[in-house]
Amino acid sequence: MRGSFPSIKALYSALLMTALTAPTVFAQQPAASSAASSLVERQLGDGLYELAFIPGQNKLYVASAQSFKDVNGGVIYRLDPTTLALTGETHTDLKNFGMAIDDKGQFFYTTNSLDGGVSKVDTQTGKVVERLFFKGKDKDGDPIGAREILFHNNQLYIGRVTDPGYISIVDAQTMTLKGKIDNVGKWVTGIIYSPTTQRIYAASGSGEIAVINPADNKIEQRWKPDDGHKYLFLNMAEDASTGRLFVTDNSEGKTTLVFDERSGKVIKRLPGDALGIKFNAKRHEIYISQRESKKVIQLDATHLTQKRSWSFNGHPNSLLVSPDGNSLYVTIKQDFNEDNTTKGPDSVARISLN
Repeated sequence: MRGSFPSIKALYSALLMTALTAPTVFAQQPAASSAASSLVERQLGDGLYELAFIPGQNKLYVASAQSFKDVNGGVIYRLDPTTLALTGETHTDLKNFGMAIDDKGQFFYTTNSLDGGVSKVDTQTGKVVERLFFKGKDKDGDPIGAREILFHNNQLYIGRVTDPGYISIVDAQTMTLKGKIDNVGKWVTGIIYSPTTQRIYAASGSGEIAVINPADNKIEQRWKPDDGHKYLFLNMAEDASTGRLFVTDNSEGKTTLVFDERSGKVIKRLPGDALGIKFNAKRHEIYISQRESKKVIQLDATHLTQKRSWSFNGHPNSLLVSPDGNSLYVTIKQDFNEDNTTKGPDSVARISLN
């Protein structure tokens, strides 16, 4: 955005959270609390954000925005999901952030947040096959950010980072805009679909969850903690077996809230800074990336007690659980310098959960 890269950098570091160096692979010794697990970390490049695992193809894609200083465009990296060896890369003229895969694994979609667009990518080749740019500018005349993305029923639900925030609805096959859901909350930060309630949940920076019926794309309920505190919700994960929704919060309180999906009420708070969160149904575990603490923690989903943790030199950001539930992938970001460069390349880690 014009003259505002520092604020954009800070925004995406909070919400999600180049010259390509020669990649290196090294094994990191797990912390004492996670001695039974192995961890491999690979330095990859600047501006790493979300990941996508392509079932049946043995491919792990990583979205990159590259550098925010003097670098146009980004990269989509393709890695071997076991070794993290680099197997391909696509240089794009736009920066890449969020990721979602279609039901058949033929295409994945990546948001181009700074340009207010979304790209459709062939999973076989890694090539961008189609794009859609949204109309609309913010108060500075820049494109309204397109952040998190959900694929559901052949449609893309894309959260828009503005106030009031909204969700753009896109036909995933034709890449045409079908409509939008207005007044979702300040900055739409996270979107997931619950197969249990058959509802879409959208988190916002105004500290509420919008409950959306995808049959008519109407907001049916708005869940709030209602405790008098301010919240900045980020990401969500659902334990469908118990009807609990886990929501990370980046406000001063630094906590993860647990909502009862039946009542919409907060039933528990998990203290500690929290950014990314994933639920692993196979192992009945929850994983949370702690950007400030430079850790990823593993919780028993029944008792919500910590089982293990993994420490990093950088800041853990986005998380992804492999389809078989045996691996956890993490993007690890470096600190920014004052000129919007980083102190080193970002990394990807694979944690073996067995």
